[in-house]
Amino acid sequence: MNALFGAAALFALALLRQPLLLILAAGTAFVHVVLADSKFEYMIQDVWAALDKEILLAIPMFLLAGAVMTRGSIARRLIRIMIALTAPIPGGISVATVLSCAIFAAISGSSIVTMLSVGTVMFSALISNGYSRSFSIGLICASGTLGIIIPPSIPMILFGIMTETSITQLFLAGIVPGLLLAFLLAGCSVLVNRHRDRSNWDKGEILASIRSGIFALALPVLLLGGIYSGYFTPTEAAAAALVYSLIVEGLIHREIGFRDFYEIVGSTASLLGMLLPLVAFATSLSVIMDYERVPQAIVAWVQTFIDSRTTFLIAANAILLLAGSVMDVGSAIVILAPLLMPLAQVYGVDPVHFGIVMTVNLEIGYITPPVGLNLFVAIAAFKASFSEVCRSVLPYIGIMLFGLVLITAVPALSLWVIR
Repeated sequence: MNALFGAAALFALALLRQPLLLILAAGTAFVHVVLADSKFEYMIQDVWAALDKEILLAIPMFLLAGAVMTRGSIARRLIRIMIALTAPIPGGISVATVLSCAIFAAISGSSIVTMLSVGTVMFSALISNGYSRSFSIGLICASGTLGIIIPPSIPMILFGIMTETSITQLFLAGIVPGLLLAFLLAGCSVLVNRHRDRSNWDKGEILASIRSGIFALALPVLLLGGIYSGYFTPTEAAAAALVYSLIVEGLIHREIGFRDFYEIVGSTASLLGMLLPLVAFATSLSVIMDYERVPQAIVAWVQTFIDSRTTFLIAANAILLLAGSVMDVGSAIVILAPLLMPLAQVYGVDPVHFGIVMTVNLEIGYITPPVGLNLFVAIAAFKASFSEVCRSVLPYIGIMLFGLVLITAVPALSLWVIR
């Protein structure tokens, strides 16, 4: 009876369109105090313990670094290099869009930052070169999602925290799947635009663009090289990215000042005010559920009708695709990762591989109606209607689903770097 009352209360909060943080906090308190017959102060202790983790420092520092680079000129300099290098390729500017998003993703760790920084510049370039609005919007929305699969990735940090999986291994495992998705998007761009005129390489422009953007190109090498070599932990990589971006944009490029940084810190703090409490309450809920052996009960129940690893992966992908289409990535990870991970382990799925599969599913959610976040960014940035954006992304959802099938079916794509 108590469980039914609690479920009804939470459902009522959802119907009243209350924030997810309030619903999660109320649910966590109800489970602690009523269902588990625990004490309220134990929940407070769990919440405090969840926030008292060094790895959480990586999230604000990656967000700050991405915001600094968005405000500065690193994105524009990267785009100039990519346009110069892809000139002889059919549909070169569209390929440059994908590559710029991929490289900027390896700097910022955020899909939204990637889309705002690269997409707003490349949209005008694509339109001015005769590409359709539909093609341009769809390509930029899809390429922007690379920010959460190509390391460093904030969703991977959240997954690692919620499931106690090595974040360094998650970062390394995301490299090949991220490049695969970038290759699929770039390849389709070339195929669609194969009849377009192409130009020749301009050696002068290539050299000038590289000189202009050499500091931007060096950052992903610094971060990924440091992580891969073991010289950086993810938190140290985030600190290095922030310090490097401040030095480059503030002292070398001279694109931002103290006033700009003050505004950046304020906007980042507002994002963290929503994200970190969500992580804390979800962790507390996970702790009490584990104490009450809820994951073990779920595993036993699921095993009654799912009898193979393949069936589990199909079901997990379906659940995650659905969740990604109606929830933001952070919320989906903190709620679903602790529930699905025990099942993945029972069916013999490597935790790192499952983390990559989950991230790619939720990456697709960024461009899946009705609440895909990149859709709403595109509406605001490109002054498009919701229906126009949805029609534009449909072909790219199909391309990314094909990539998801490959990544799910071939674990070596994720694991060969770390094995």
